[in-house]
Amino acid sequence: MHPTRVHDLDFAQLDVGREQRQGLPEVVYGPGKTPAQIRAITAQLLQHNAGPVLVSRVDAETAADVLDDVPGGSYDVTAGLLVWRPAAPNGFALTVVSAGTSDGPVAQEAAAVARAVGLSVTTVNDVGVAGLQRVLRVQEQLRDSDAVVVVAGMEGALASVVGGLVGCPVIAVPVSTGYGASLAGVTALLAMHASCAAGITVVNIDSGFGAAMAAHRLAWARSRRT
Repeated sequence: MHPTRVHDLDFAQLDVGREQRQGLPEVVYGPGKTPAQIRAITAQLLQHNAGPVLVSRVDAETAADVLDDVPGGSYDVTAGLLVWRPAAPNGFALTVVSAGTSDGPVAQEAAAVARAVGLSVTTVNDVGVAGLQRVLRVQEQLRDSDAVVVVAGMEGALASVVGGLVGCPVIAVPVSTGYGASLAGVTALLAMHASCAAGITVVNIDSGFGAAMAAHRLAWARSRRT
């Protein structure tokens, strides 16, 4: 298949060559699409690609509607993720760390997407800097990872702490949790960008999906070198 091939559905132009270019078919963003549109898109992606097909940010009612007509998929209600043909583990070890229980849904999205695309995922929950000993207890586990996703709201300090503890890539996800001056995740976003732990990658607010995709790119690049 040509890596720039496009399939025209009138309401959508599907990038059916993305799997060849990036190791993963185009992922469908669910909000704003009708169940009928999602059904048509996923059916075509399944037909034109060999790898996993994902739809993100889907509510339970829409997921059930789509699965009725496009069988073989599964739905993670916490992550809001529909998945067909999840990839086999590729050996890339990703740890997803959340600062607090309120950050859980974003961390779950990151973990679910990463597993679906073939990463080997472990999770570490509720180890924010208000109790710093909690993250120090798992620092060896973090150091053994190929990459770490850090999900944190409030002031987002956990990303800097983890960035100083490990040598692997750190992907920081600012979360819109916290009191007024947290500014719905903007404070964490700016703090992560300004981190003194050099080399941290920062994705968009609440984007567990974006963090998983960043980890996928690392794994895909490594696989092409071996």
